[in-house]
Amino acid sequence: MQSFPEPLSAKEERDCITRCKAGDSEARDCLIIRNLRLVAYIARKYNAGDKDMDDLISIGTIGLIKGIDSFDDSKNIRLATYAARCIENELLMMMRSDKKSSKDMYLYDSIGSDKEGNEINLLDIIEYEDEDIVERITMDGYIEKLDMVMKKTLTDREYDIIRLRYGLDGDNEKTQREIADKYGISRSYVSRIEKTALNKLKVRLNN
Repeated sequence: MQSFPEPLSAKEERDCITRCKAGDSEARDCLIIRNLRLVAYIARKYNAGDKDMDDLISIGTIGLIKGIDSFDDSKNIRLATYAARCIENELLMMMRSDKKSSKDMYLYDSIGSDKEGNEINLLDIIEYEDEDIVERITMDGYIEKLDMVMKKTLTDREYDIIRLRYGLDGDNEKTQREIADKYGISRSYVSRIEKTALNKLKVRLNN
């Protein structure tokens, strides 16, 4: 996810929070910097095409800072979980401000469209599963790194098949039969391509 640093481990986070609460400005800066990946992750959900991603990240960062400054470490909750709500709140306030000309903002109000032209409403953005957001962001980082290795190692067809087969394009995993139908080849041929591609990646990663 761009060039943002990896999130802090739970132990590193606790240490930084303790020092931050004691007035350590470097620890506060560390919490901000190491959570910018979280800001970018959330800002992506609000990128309906008519907003500049850098602007969304800037606004989200304001929410992150507010979250860090108001975080209560006595609660049994990760900072990232709490900060995520603060980031979303800041982005939602921006959206409400943009809609001042209208009477009220409802959950089903249209706020734009995605890259495929599908209409997006507020509910689409703010309603998501309760997940370990730190784990999700870390996993996204691993997938991006794997994607770079795949591009350097595999042929275009191998790359496409592996992404489809394991759902690395953000969609559901495809069966070998579904991929075979897409390419107009046999399922057994897809299986051989998949096996060859995985062996290539194994060698590359081991080296």
